[in-house]
Amino acid sequence: MISNSIAKGKKISVLSIDGGGIRGVIPGTLLAFLESKLQDLDGPNARIADYFDIIAGTSTGGLITAMLTAPNKNRRPLCAAKDINSFYFEHCPKIFPQTGCVYFPSSIIRSCRQWVRPIYDGKYIRKLTNQLLGEITVKETLTNVVIPAFDIKLLQPVIFSTNDGKENELKNAKLADICIGTSAAPTYFPAHYFETKDAVGRTRSFDIIDGVVAANDPTLVAISQILKEILKHNRKYSDIKPMDARQMLVLSLGTGKAKQETKYHSARAASKWGLLKWAYSKGRKPLLDVFLDASSDMVDFHVSTLFQSFGCKGNYIRIQDDRLTAEAIKVDNSTEENMKRLEEIGMKLLKEQVSRVDLETGRFQKIEGGDTNEEALADFAKQLSQQKKLN
Repeated sequence: MISNSIAKGKKISVLSIDGGGIRGVIPGTLLAFLESKLQDLDGPNARIADYFDIIAGTSTGGLITAMLTAPNKNRRPLCAAKDINSFYFEHCPKIFPQTGCVYFPSSIIRSCRQWVRPIYDGKYIRKLTNQLLGEITVKETLTNVVIPAFDIKLLQPVIFSTNDGKENELKNAKLADICIGTSAAPTYFPAHYFETKDAVGRTRSFDIIDGVVAANDPTLVAISQILKEILKHNRKYSDIKPMDARQMLVLSLGTGKAKQETKYHSARAASKWGLLKWAYSKGRKPLLDVFLDASSDMVDFHVSTLFQSFGCKGNYIRIQDDRLTAEAIKVDNSTEENMKRLEEIGMKLLKEQVSRVDLETGRFQKIEGGDTNEEALADFAKQLSQQKKLN
């Protein structure tokens, strides 16, 4: 249940969606359930974007964020949450084609290709994203979005947000470019180059790769956006105290982690690895996997500590599955069988008890006697509905 210890009044609501390629089906399943609960409360036209002050997404989470918040011609979201998985089932086999030939399976073709160029040329996702989002820019989203990426030329993170886009034309990039860039995972897709231009003709260039190298779990990036707006004396945040977790409602959705037995070998084995083994081992990329898992776990640890320190740990919900098989964990396994498996994982997560990171061990632990994720999301929907009525 959401903690009753928060002070009454307006609170900032945050939705955060991890990166993870095809595994975006998992948060897609959870979001469809949450939106259905909001519709039960407020009618069939209720949409996720109506209830969150900030929606943050990295990589595949950035694409979901854009789908939920980009406006159609009637200034309503382009997609309902229930449409996300249908979108993945239809298009991901073309984004991540599982092609091979008579003599060599697709896994060998991809393994060989990745040493000299990206596994996928990215043409389909670029075409699809441009068709879906057209000329819509980040400042036009229906609520404030935050989408991290990484500029490979400058070697620094780039955070695209609605507020920044409104204040600075050179940060008001097209949503299509942002989505292509934040999804340009190293070794999988080509880096993405684009430019922005302001009213007087000045330009800014971006050389973008996947946002997961900077913030696979963008929850802290979203919270930092709140602090940034407080510092700028944004009237919307005038009653919010910096870092006061009692005034925030945060829902963070993961895309799954490998179960323990499918992770890498002991330090004894890894101590013999050189550059090649760290780059590629048994069909996986150890160095990249270590960075991504560590990044997400540290964010969860920090955010959970913040909320627990304010005595409102129920205001932060992190839903994550840490038992994915070696096949399900792959970001590009777009077979129908695997996508159905991921959807089933999302449905099973709804029935499981809410889990929280143990601050001593760092492990994800179920809360004994606590709500299921389904119950927690239904309660979260009530809180969101009540908050919307305060506006």
